[in-house]
Amino acid sequence: MAEDRPHIAERELLRALATTDRLSELLVALHTHAVAAVEGRSSILFQFDRAGDWLQATSAFGVEELPTEPWRSDAFPSTIFQDPAPLFVPDLRRAVAGLAEYLGSPSAVLVPLVQVRHPIGVLVLGCEDVSSEQMREAASVGYACVLAIERTRAMGDAGLQRDLRHLLQDFTRAISSNVNMAPCLEALCAGATRLFSADRTSVWLHDRRARVVFLAASTDVSYMAENRRVSTADDFEPSAVAMRRERAELATNPAMTGPAGMLTVPLKGRRRALGTLVMDNVRLEPGGELELLDRADEMGRQLSGAIENVLLLDDVLRSRRELENTLNSLADLVIVVDRDGHLAYVNRALMTRVGKTSKEIMERPLSEILGDATRTLLEQNDQQPSSAEIEDPVLRGTFLMTVTPLTSEQQPGKGAVLVARDITPHAQLEAERANLRNRLVQSEKLAALGQFVAGIAHELNNPLQGVLGHIELLRATGAFPKEIRRDMQRIYREADRAAKIVRNLLVFAGSRRLVRRRTSVNATLSRVLALRAPAFRAAAIEVTRRLDDKLPRVKGDPLLLHQAFLNIVLNAEQAIGAAGGRIEARTTLKETEHKRDAVVLIEIRDTGPGIPPTALPRVFEPFYTTKEVGKGTGLGLAITYGIIQEHGGQIAVANHPEGGAVFTVQLPVEPG
Repeated sequence: MAEDRPHIAERELLRALATTDRLSELLVALHTHAVAAVEGRSSILFQFDRAGDWLQATSAFGVEELPTEPWRSDAFPSTIFQDPAPLFVPDLRRAVAGLAEYLGSPSAVLVPLVQVRHPIGVLVLGCEDVSSEQMREAASVGYACVLAIERTRAMGDAGLQRDLRHLLQDFTRAISSNVNMAPCLEALCAGATRLFSADRTSVWLHDRRARVVFLAASTDVSYMAENRRVSTADDFEPSAVAMRRERAELATNPAMTGPAGMLTVPLKGRRRALGTLVMDNVRLEPGGELELLDRADEMGRQLSGAIENVLLLDDVLRSRRELENTLNSLADLVIVVDRDGHLAYVNRALMTRVGKTSKEIMERPLSEILGDATRTLLEQNDQQPSSAEIEDPVLRGTFLMTVTPLTSEQQPGKGAVLVARDITPHAQLEAERANLRNRLVQSEKLAALGQFVAGIAHELNNPLQGVLGHIELLRATGAFPKEIRRDMQRIYREADRAAKIVRNLLVFAGSRRLVRRRTSVNATLSRVLALRAPAFRAAAIEVTRRLDDKLPRVKGDPLLLHQAFLNIVLNAEQAIGAAGGRIEARTTLKETEHKRDAVVLIEIRDTGPGIPPTALPRVFEPFYTTKEVGKGTGLGLAITYGIIQEHGGQIAVANHPEGGAVFTVQLPVEPG
């Protein structure tokens, strides 16, 4: 019966190779046939890892305990893989330290397993002595082992690629339908759990800034609820330890019934560690530990690429959101146009300004959104940054527009970036400042000149009053010849005229104290127009009144207001001249949000030739006049300016669009 034993084992081996592709079933037949071939009593199969650095005992026959620690390849004789023939080792303790104790035999046959000059393992057969025929039988068993292992690996690789392809397809579909990482990783965990027959699969991702790994997804909902975070330097947490490893690792779990363990797979990107895939209680097939690790490494490589792409996409999207949030936070208007002048991007400030949504604006020509001045500035851009102050009617304001070329190394001249800063309030403020400066200069001129004029007027007033008194006495007593009566009358009129000029100079100098009381502007203006009515008729001047009957009173000096209005009317009368024309007088109440700030508006317009543009800024300067010599002193409008300023009001002059000049006076309303 002993002679038939090898043949029976050989038949069993051939039947196993033909009927199954499960390595666990094939290993039983291989070990049985190998032991029978050399008439031994035990055997151990060592397999190389894919890197070829370590040998791991994956299966055995007739031994009490299988080695769990990996063996270095140089632990075996150096000549074993140089010759594919089996090697009989009579003293196993000296040849391979520690192996005799596991094998239970002092001698053994070492059968090298080589596939196309690449070693894949060693089959160790414990026996006392062998013949040349038995050595040939052992070599045949070695070839069968190589065939079984390679076929199983090939089919496992094909199955792994298929399963991984399906898993990655599911992962890709999840990504395409939802850019959020969490549901994609949940689909990944579910697929990995099925692929490796695990109880739970979890994905831990690396937060480089915080230097932690955090639980990003898991098939166990309660596990996710704990919001786990672990330091990357932790030496006890599997997720942190495994991330620092280069390959997948398997740790057996003695608490589980049957072969099971924790599988940790490091997820490595091109330049950084991405995290760890942890599978708990993975079901192990006897002798399939290396295959399992190989499959895990392959899955880790492919999934690392997929996860890194998702993380990169998430970084890009986050950077884009941050950029959009930054641009939308700007008060300035930001516009990006392509080389054809179509809008490629606008920020929220621009959309708010034009009152349109992004869908209504994008990809439309710039000419449909902004005014001509902005388009002209863009067309004049010569690939150099440029700025200009532009009044844009579409944007409703004054803007400092900066145009910067949009370029890249691959595509120069891709378009332009326009940044518009609203300087309308600044422009208004500058105009107000200029007005205040002009008023201050005018006030300083009047104040300086007033002091000078006041001194001269007081000096002239005393002798003039003496002259007028003596002439009045002579006229009352008649103590002069009748022949010079007409001359005396002329002397009196001219002296009285000189006295009036002196009084006007005193008013201009501010020496006369205001007598404030509630005054009707309409009544004062009507008296002025009535006073000049005969002169108007003689000069064929028509007077048009548009006076507001409900106009409130102002608090001021009626005589000085009368003088101010008279000076304006006289100026209009002289501007019209003898050719005839029209003077329009209008009063209205100009109210603001606070009624206490309401002002009475007085407008006096003539239909004369208007005021030359060069003279407009100087009409209120003392002694400045455009009239001929002897027809004006240049004090009338200067005195009017001083009177209005004393009343807390404002006066302005401009040319009317329909011809002539228009004077506008604003006087504050007396508080109720």
